[in-house]
Amino acid sequence: MTCPRNTVPGRTISRLPLWGIVLAAALPLLPKTGQAQDSSARITGRVAATDSRRALVGAHVFIANSMIGTVTDSDGRFELPRVPAGSHRFVISMLGYAPFEADSLFRPTTDYDFDVQLEPTAVALEEIVVSAREARRFQRRLLKFTRLFLGETSNSEFTTIVNPEVLTFSARLGRLSASASAPLIIENRALGYELKYFLKEFSYSGSIIKYDGDPLFAELEPSDAEEAQRWEDNRQTAFYGSKRHFFLSLLAQRTEQEGFKLYRRFKLEASSAAFFVEPETLLRGGPTPLEEELTFSGFIEIVYTGAKEDAHFRRWQRGSSEWRLGDQRSFIKLNDGPTLVDHTGEVIDPYGITEYGYFAFERLSDLMPKEYRPPDWVP
Repeated sequence: MTCPRNTVPGRTISRLPLWGIVLAAALPLLPKTGQAQDSSARITGRVAATDSRRALVGAHVFIANSMIGTVTDSDGRFELPRVPAGSHRFVISMLGYAPFEADSLFRPTTDYDFDVQLEPTAVALEEIVVSAREARRFQRRLLKFTRLFLGETSNSEFTTIVNPEVLTFSARLGRLSASASAPLIIENRALGYELKYFLKEFSYSGSIIKYDGDPLFAELEPSDAEEAQRWEDNRQTAFYGSKRHFFLSLLAQRTEQEGFKLYRRFKLEASSAAFFVEPETLLRGGPTPLEEELTFSGFIEIVYTGAKEDAHFRRWQRGSSEWRLGDQRSFIKLNDGPTLVDHTGEVIDPYGITEYGYFAFERLSDLMPKEYRPPDWVP
């Protein structure tokens, strides 16, 4: 079995018996000072336009895949005062301008200052006349995009794209691509979050899905205490067994206690031999106390015994939905040798690993802010 690697930043999924995911590489950042008041980092700066050098008011400034974000003030300035140390994608985005992105390992008790100038982008304005036929075609494409983008887990049934009108689709010969003129607003009533998703690319061709973008989370307001409790229960379910849960458990040398069993395989085939793996053999010391180096050969099979598969998992794999649900099984492999994992459970170079199985099954409807931890989580 082979899985194609993507050649652009983002997430690639191939419809195989076990789907694979590869993510994009990181870029270095340099700190300004070391004056932050606690173990977190502090990010400040100013955003202006390159053509006029005028301050840009209301630009989104955030840490991707988190709840940490703000907008620029009347002088174009911003501050993110408490950014947890670790690997983050820092994003500045504003309509009508090319976004700014920087992937880096942000270090504790360090200040980072940015003087960012955004390049204007041309926006073509033209009259659009939508016929009934075109409206029906848009709805068909939207339904397909929603299934591929949000996923097919149980949580996807309670997750909606609030502003689909910002999407534009192109389709031919079994292919579908999408772009967005503004951030997608995604409401997840299963987990209690609203996402602003800054979509950069989406394409589907045959068995391969590619998408790339930067999400910013905000908590929804529950209607009552019962809904608030249901959201917290669902969040814990989404966290336990996830890729982040696995890496945090591996770093803490608690994989067995947290319900993970690890095996080594040299092929992704049901008939291939599986060998038990001692978790401590997968990590060795990294260049800083914030990092560990992940190293192994072949594939690591990760079996999470703490929960059964989602009821839709077999259908997603195009298998029978009547099969007995088993433990959640995922697989990872290294792409180009050892790669670093930081103390928040983030793979610093996301091109470092490819994911298959259950890790690949869960998508936007199961996405959680990177800082979330269950109340009873043991570090």
